Amino acid sequence: MTNIRCLSGMSTESDYQPPEIWQWEKGNGGKFANINRPTAGPTHDQSLPRGKHPHQLYSLATPNGVKVTILLEELLAKGCKDAEYDAWLIDIGEGDQFGSDFVAANPNSKIPALVDYSMDPPLRVFESGAILLYLAEKFDAFVPSDWAKRTECMNWLFWQMGAAPYLGGGFGHFYAYAPVKIKYAIDRFAMETKRQLDVLDRELGNKPYLVGDSFTIADIAVWSWYGQLALGRLYEAGEFLQVQDYRHVQRWAEAIKHRPAVKRGLLVNKVWGEEKRQLAERHSAADIDAVLGS
Repeated sequence: MTNIRCLSGMSTESDYQPPEIWQWEKGNGGKFANINRPTAGPTHDQSLPRGKHPHQLYSLATPNGVKVTILLEELLAKGCKDAEYDAWLIDIGEGDQFGSDFVAANPNSKIPALVDYSMDPPLRVFESGAILLYLAEKFDAFVPSDWAKRTECMNWLFWQMGAAPYLGGGFGHFYAYAPVKIKYAIDRFAMETKRQLDVLDRELGNKPYLVGDSFTIADIAVWSWYGQLALGRLYEAGEFLQVQDYRHVQRWAEAIKHRPAVKRGLLVNKVWGEEKRQLAERHSAADIDAVLGS
């Protein structure tokens, strides 16, 4: 038998052996059990709203969602007026990501999804990293033109896209959301999360940003997960992971946290926490200004 030790110190035993053929058991526990399923495609008809701006974003202020709103706000702060956007809330707890129009925008049914109506025909862009690269290339900003630096930017962008599932779906799930606290699973993913933090800490030891002196989409992508983790904003796991030990990550995370556009981007599609600091939809700069001024 395999011993499974809970975080509380209590021990349970499991003699589970995988069957020859896996079968889905509905309602198998956990915070997101009501929306998890082993099949793709829409579950219901649902139209997506459309605003007046060329970029229509359908999202939620999760780490993947804020990557895009931070970049859009950075582009607007840089003077890229054509980067204006409408941001519409996709409530993943209610299954909005399985609506027919959203699935058409992102067949993987994950936020965020962007539809660019400045193109003919309109372009759908899904996967947060792809959206960052699309917007950065479209506006020629926050991605280096120098070939070596551009390659380094891509290195870290793709590192984040490959690494974050260990943090979110791995550590975050078993530490914060799983109905049973399994020591092996938490230890396994905590170890990998700390290794990734150490990768970043070593890299940031002699430069302000991941690609050197320039703030890029690589910093936006990585900060949205690991920067927020270092600041104690993810899973209430800062003390558990001893994030304060990664002093170079801390310095980098603090610097990015204070960027005005980052503060603005973090508010968009946020529907938890203090009510006056929530902003379900964003259709103009005034929407964010109203929250910041409250």
